[in-house]
Amino acid sequence: MLEGKTINLKVLEKEDIDFQFACVNQIDFWGKYTHPPYEQIPKWYLMQLIDNPNDFQKAIQFKAFIIEKKDGTKIGLIWHITNQPYGTMEIACFFVPSERGKGYGAEATQLMVDYLFLSKDIVRIDILTNVRNKPAQRVLENTGFTVEGTIRKHQLVRGVWNDFYLLSILREEWKEPKTLTKTE
Repeated sequence: MLEGKTINLKVLEKEDIDFQFACVNQIDFWGKYTHPPYEQIPKWYLMQLIDNPNDFQKAIQFKAFIIEKKDGTKIGLIWHITNQPYGTMEIACFFVPSERGKGYGAEATQLMVDYLFLSKDIVRIDILTNVRNKPAQRVLENTGFTVEGTIRKHQLVRGVWNDFYLLSILREEWKEPKTLTKTE
């Protein structure tokens, strides 16, 4: 578990499947700036991925975490993957709609950045965000991410092609942990 000030990041486990299932199959969970999965994801499939990750998940070293408040209330998901063959990391973060805009995104992002730079031999972390998603851009820039460029017509979101920003933070820009207080 990665402990922050108001939230914790806990590795996704079997007991979290009901929460994950409810989130990933709810269009509002993905927000208005990103595309949800192309089809509903069955619970058995999510369970199978925990017990037996597929070759793709193994190749990208996919690791998902539950974002939870200190009282144990589950409020979102965050994950990281390795961009092969370069060994850089990419993260993504989503919250249940009622918990957006409360500062949890900034803390979850900072926790993940701290954790990855402390535990992995990497030089950068990437993240993509819709150019229209101003709240996410503020969070990312406040966490130290820099916009590197625009990926034009990157994702079809609710029937319209959207441009996305590629943002990154380099190890030398990060320097030291800012939020991570404890790992278990």
